[in-house]
Amino acid sequence: MTIRTILVDDESLAIQGLQLRLQAHEDVDIIETCNNGREAIRAIKTHKPDLVFLDIQMPGFDGFSVVQGLMEVEPPLVIFCTAYSDHAIRAFEAQAVDYLMKPVDDGRLADALDRVRQRLNEKRQVQEVEKLREVLAEVAPQAMSDFVTDDDSPASSRFEKLINIKDRGQIFRVDVDSIERIDAAGDYMCIYTADNSLILRETMKDLEKRLDPRNFQRVHRSTIVNLSQVRQVKPHTNGECFLVLESGAQVKVSRSYRDVVARFVH
Repeated sequence: MTIRTILVDDESLAIQGLQLRLQAHEDVDIIETCNNGREAIRAIKTHKPDLVFLDIQMPGFDGFSVVQGLMEVEPPLVIFCTAYSDHAIRAFEAQAVDYLMKPVDDGRLADALDRVRQRLNEKRQVQEVEKLREVLAEVAPQAMSDFVTDDDSPASSRFEKLINIKDRGQIFRVDVDSIERIDAAGDYMCIYTADNSLILRETMKDLEKRLDPRNFQRVHRSTIVNLSQVRQVKPHTNGECFLVLESGAQVKVSRSYRDVVARFVH
């Protein structure tokens, strides 16, 4: 797998330094370098790279303007690379893979590229599954009913593994598997892990789309539970029950969601 990459920075020495560091990564193919935001937008739309290393503070179009200028096309993965630390929150809000400080540390660069490889691999696996669906629909439509995605299917990789949460002026990168439960309060979600609770501004409906339903199920109108965290089911009155989680917390399951409990009692 080759990572087709564009470097964007108004300082030629910064581009040269990044080129030297990237030589250690044989799968990174630098297809273009750009000295400003306008060049970057044209190059990205023309070459459709997998990855862009993007400086933030540049004359004219800054790095965030470049991201905004790509709204009508499928954007590449972005690693912001800057000398200033005060843009980190905006960078992760823009769904950046990582935020590297200049001069770039080789170890941090390697970690960022590992995340890029993982995301690209997941994306390509999903594309392969979709192509197979299209072929089946055309040549053997009767087989589509037998085409079921199981636990090992690449299609499962479309769900989030990490969620960036901006809370109290900081960005927290939360491993989805560490989430115990999620409570809704309007357009805000309270995310509970074993050792923390964070507030995410997002609707329950949108958040559900990002989570693997094999692991995360709604057990109440305003509560989602990580099923792998359930340790006990305690029956209650009127067909309701409580789920006892790994932390000891108890979550009520309403009657309308009691089918979720069935998987624990069979």
